[in-house]
Amino acid sequence: MKIKAALAREKGKVTIEELELGAPRAGEVLVKMVASGICHTDFTTLNLEVPTTLPMVLGHEGVGVVEQVGEGVHSLAVGDHVIMTFPSCGHCESCLRGHPYACDDSTALFFSGFYADGEKRITDAEGTKVGSLFGQGSFADHCIIAERNAVKVDPEVELKSLCSLACGAQTGAGAVLNKMAPKPGDSLVVFGCGAVGISAIMAGKLAGCSTVIGVDIVPSRLELALECGATNVINGKEVADISEEVKRLTGGKGASFALEASGVPALVKQMLQSVKKEGLAVLVSFVSGPVEIDTTMLFVGPCISFAGTVEGASNPPIFIPQLVQFFKEGKFPVDKLATYYPFEDIHKAMEDARSGKAIKPILLF
Repeated sequence: MKIKAALAREKGKVTIEELELGAPRAGEVLVKMVASGICHTDFTTLNLEVPTTLPMVLGHEGVGVVEQVGEGVHSLAVGDHVIMTFPSCGHCESCLRGHPYACDDSTALFFSGFYADGEKRITDAEGTKVGSLFGQGSFADHCIIAERNAVKVDPEVELKSLCSLACGAQTGAGAVLNKMAPKPGDSLVVFGCGAVGISAIMAGKLAGCSTVIGVDIVPSRLELALECGATNVINGKEVADISEEVKRLTGGKGASFALEASGVPALVKQMLQSVKKEGLAVLVSFVSGPVEIDTTMLFVGPCISFAGTVEGASNPPIFIPQLVQFFKEGKFPVDKLATYYPFEDIHKAMEDARSGKAIKPILLF
C-alpha cells in the first residue's frame, strides 16, 4: 500500500515522501497512525550517533488503530487502539525473564532498520529498501509492528496524549518506579527537565518522595517541573555548585536517588556528587561526550551505586497500562508536556524540539 512518511536519506535531514509499505507478516499488525511523538533518540539516529544505516523512516513513539492483522496474531484485532513501543526478540534470557529492555538483540532491533526476520517492510519509488526505526517507523501515516510490541489501550482515552508512554515517559517514570523503587519519604533529584525528566518527577511524586528536585537551565521547564510534582527546582545557570544545593535541600545528606536525563557530560559528575551515602544514581540519557570520574571518591567512600537502564527497565505490556491508568486518574499528566503539529509541519516540530521550545512535540496524522 502507498503511505506518506518522513524519510531520512542523509544525515540530519528528513523529507516527506510517498513510499510502498508491505502487508503485515505472521505475528505483525498494520496500524493506521493517529499520532507520533518526537524523541531525542530520533535525532541521535538521524545524526548517525548510533549504529544505523539510512535510508530510514524514523519515529518510535507511535499510537494508532489496528487496521490489519497478520497470521497468528491473537492478542490484537482490527479496531484496537495501541501504543507502539520498543522491539524485543521475545526468546532470549532477558526477554523470558520479563526484561525485554535488556534484550540480547535490542541494538539491532532498535537501530538497524530491519525487523526481527532480517528484512525490511518499506520500498521507495526507485525500489530501494527502506528501514524502520525501532521496528515501527512511526513518522508515517501507516506502519507495521510486531504484535508483542503493540500494547492495547482503553479506546476511551485520547490516543494523541499517550505518545510519550511508548518511550520518553516510559523511560523517565520507569527509571524511578522500576529501577529505583523509592519508598515514601525518600528524596529524588532529576537532572534535565525534558519529557524524560519531568516524567521521572511525576513518578517521584507518585511514589511518595517527600523531596523531588528538578534541575535545568530553562525557566519554563523548571516552572513545568513544579507544576508536575517537583518540590524544588534548581536553575543550573544561577547556582555555582548544583550538588551542594541538592545537599542543602535534603538536610545536608544528598538525595536518596538521582537521575541524569540531560545528556550533558558535566552533569553526570554533578549527579553522582548529589547522592547521599548508599544512594542510587541512574543514567538514562545519551551522554554527548567523555566524563572524568574519581571512582574512589564518588563510589567507594560514599558506598553509592551507579546504574544505567534502557526504556525505564520496563516490561511494556505490564507497565504501559499502569501508566495509562495513572493518566486517567490525573496522577500522570503527560498531556502537559505535549505540543501538537500537523504531520506536514514535521520540520518545525523537529526544530522546536532541538531548541527546547517544545518538550514533547507530537505529530498528528
